[in-house]
Amino acid sequence: MSSSEPTALQLPAVPDDGWAQAELGTAQLGDTRRTQRLVDLAATLGAHPTESLPDACGTPARAKAAYRLFDLAERTPGCVPEFDLPAAILAPHIAATVDRIADRPLVLAVQDTTSLDYTAHPATTGLGYLEAPQRRGLFLHSTLAVEPVAGTPLGLLASQVWARTDAELGRRRRRKSRATQEKESQKWLTGALASRAVVPAGVTVVQVGDREADIYDLFRQVQAQPDTDMLIRAQWDRRVSEPEAHLVATVEAQPVADERTITVPRAVERSERTARVRLRWAPVTLRPPRDRPVGLPTIRLTAILVEEVDPPATVNEPIHWLLLTSLAVTDCESAWRCVRWYSYRWRIERYHFVLKSGCRVERLQLETAKRLEACLALYSVLALRLLQLLHASRAEPDAPGTMVLSEEGWAVLWAARHPKRPMDELPPIPCVREVMRELAMLGGFMGRRGDGDPGVVTLWRGIRHLHELLTGYHLAHRLQHFLGNA
Repeated sequence: MSSSEPTALQLPAVPDDGWAQAELGTAQLGDTRRTQRLVDLAATLGAHPTESLPDACGTPARAKAAYRLFDLAERTPGCVPEFDLPAAILAPHIAATVDRIADRPLVLAVQDTTSLDYTAHPATTGLGYLEAPQRRGLFLHSTLAVEPVAGTPLGLLASQVWARTDAELGRRRRRKSRATQEKESQKWLTGALASRAVVPAGVTVVQVGDREADIYDLFRQVQAQPDTDMLIRAQWDRRVSEPEAHLVATVEAQPVADERTITVPRAVERSERTARVRLRWAPVTLRPPRDRPVGLPTIRLTAILVEEVDPPATVNEPIHWLLLTSLAVTDCESAWRCVRWYSYRWRIERYHFVLKSGCRVERLQLETAKRLEACLALYSVLALRLLQLLHASRAEPDAPGTMVLSEEGWAVLWAARHPKRPMDELPPIPCVREVMRELAMLGGFMGRRGDGDPGVVTLWRGIRHLHELLTGYHLAHRLQHFLGNA
């Protein structure tokens, strides 16, 4: 892997409505006025992400225009123009993501699923049962592009939304007798195909997934795709060919190759921490599942085992990762690189958390699941933007603050945070970390010793408040000019 890969993601200034035009301005919605409405709505929601759709829009007329936009999701086949509204909304963002990938030799395509619970909105039609049959909602399976050096989230490559039907209840018990394309696990294969289809030829795509992606058919598909590799956490103790044994025992029999301290990424249910881990690896040849037809091929991969040494008593789940990869593993450094890349899988968990907690998409109230899906497509782009901002503040804290905030925005932010200080004492715009903390403190973050980095909710509130302050600042300038000419 080239050491000259770019590590920084140039972000738009915050708040800055230009990002909405850049990410969505080429959407093909059958009418340029609809596209402009989409861009305007994205900018509005970006400034008020935690508010309801009517409250964010501000006026009944603008709210009605937003609902009319999502009504396009109900278009019937054969109408002119005919288009898939969620796909049309996401298409320009995916194209922008591909542009950010184009000059890179390799990109990680990280996949994961989350459920969206709309049980509290019984009037919405087209929903299905969730993990518990009494809960109603939708499932979202996202494929996120992540650059491999610093783990920077680049954007979405694919998105799948569906509702389970009541007829599917109980079919899980018969899953072994059904083909992959008839099961929800097909989502992993679909995501891999979609991401490979949009990424330029010559750029290696590494499919990254958790234990749910441990699927024999996915392994076969990845092997058949050009410029494609995989890095999957194993769920099953599969049979291996040499010697006649099973996966776990084969890898555990290997000597410890290395030991070092790694960072365990922050997740919804835990804080970031460090762990001392041991590394083993071995080449393995996986045999086809027993319940599959005779004659299917074996699959040659490398198995990497990472086990935590003496985990603290307060840790509920010590590190025990058994990874399967088609990437070349020839020494400790290449094995550790795979471990580091797998740790970037938490970016997509964080993305779904931002979507649900920062954008509050489970509070959306629309009449049908189709309209919800279209609205989710728009919020997916908003959530990605916030994820990029959060990543910049933590991965590149010492980068110039102009990376995320304009000089004008910094002046207004500083004046609001320090109202008793004269403006002639305005300091230069600080580093990214300090800018983000100032933004979050505008949104209620206390910034006390031991508080750590600000979270998504306080950061969103700060961005929203700053947007309102800048709007007032520009309005005051207009009024001053008007009154001066009166």
